[in-house]
Amino acid sequence: MNLRSSYLALALTLVSACSTLPSSGPTGSQIQASVSDPDLTDLGITLVPVDNMAAVPPVVEPIALQIPQYEPPPTDMVGQGDVLSITIFEAGVALFGGNGQTAPSGGFDPSVRAHELPPRRVDDDGMIDVPYVGRLRVMGNTVAEVQDKIRAGLRNLSQDPQVLVSRQEVIGNSIIVSGDVNQPGRLVLQTNNETLADAIALAGGYRGDAKDLVMLFERGQNSARVRLSDVVAGPYRSLRAYPGDRLTVISEPMTFSVLGASGRVQQMPFSRSTMTVLEAIAAAGGPNPNSGDPKAVFLFRYNGPNETEPTVYHFNMMQTPTYFLAQQFALHDEDVLYFGNSASNQPRKVIQTIGQLFSPIVTATTVANRISD
Repeated sequence: MNLRSSYLALALTLVSACSTLPSSGPTGSQIQASVSDPDLTDLGITLVPVDNMAAVPPVVEPIALQIPQYEPPPTDMVGQGDVLSITIFEAGVALFGGNGQTAPSGGFDPSVRAHELPPRRVDDDGMIDVPYVGRLRVMGNTVAEVQDKIRAGLRNLSQDPQVLVSRQEVIGNSIIVSGDVNQPGRLVLQTNNETLADAIALAGGYRGDAKDLVMLFERGQNSARVRLSDVVAGPYRSLRAYPGDRLTVISEPMTFSVLGASGRVQQMPFSRSTMTVLEAIAAAGGPNPNSGDPKAVFLFRYNGPNETEPTVYHFNMMQTPTYFLAQQFALHDEDVLYFGNSASNQPRKVIQTIGQLFSPIVTATTVANRISD
């Protein structure tokens, strides 16, 4: 009789301590109560039950990049840092001396000599120096225009000079591609109609999965961050590269966090470039059948233009329409998916604890009774 009394007293003690047992987090009702707590109103948290289409946020339209768009320049435009090769053809008395090479025959005057000047690099002011002509501004001119300038400068000094200019090294009509690409470095634009996706492809392609990569895009004093998947096959696939652009590809996977009474508690990557809440619930394993409450699934997110408005979306997965709504609800990077703890979980834990405690005692009593018999 004393043993039975001890069992009863112990059970009552454990039941009274029910609230002190560990759990995987608050229940759905506790979360709803904390949102409306008067002491927390200064946080401005909004609770939104997702029970109709009006509660589903609209799909976010692609942001217009604050990057100036220019008409493509001529492909042979001379730019700062370019190295020019200059050859001058002269007939008769040569201004540049008698050591030049004789021009090939076949319709040409055999007295014509070709004089190849040392390579000229366009300086920071866009100028080059040509003997007998002086300093010429060539930056922003095409190769043909540079030839005309040099020829005009030599017209009164040489007998019908002809000038041939080519770019030995191209710097101005190029872009820089770096980061997670297979061939980072300077890339010369051949047509000036290459898109950003073309530039990445010409740099050997990207390393990894496009959905996990971000491209930092710089043009002059302007910059932008875009998902590489949006550049390769999304809303920005038609954006053209422009001489002087800098493209940096970095790894920055989109993730969402799973907390509470779920099949798993961890930070999970997006399985593709766009996901829905229903897909996230499935990826997380859904509510734990032993401790989770399917009526208490919550999504925590910052909304607003500057992402400063804390919002909690409530999904009651015991209602059929919620599954269709969750299919239309787009998941965002850094969202937090929480599975509420079941209110019936604590009594179950108490029963399990009582069973674990009483089992050795009952076993010992049974053995003792058998020995005494």
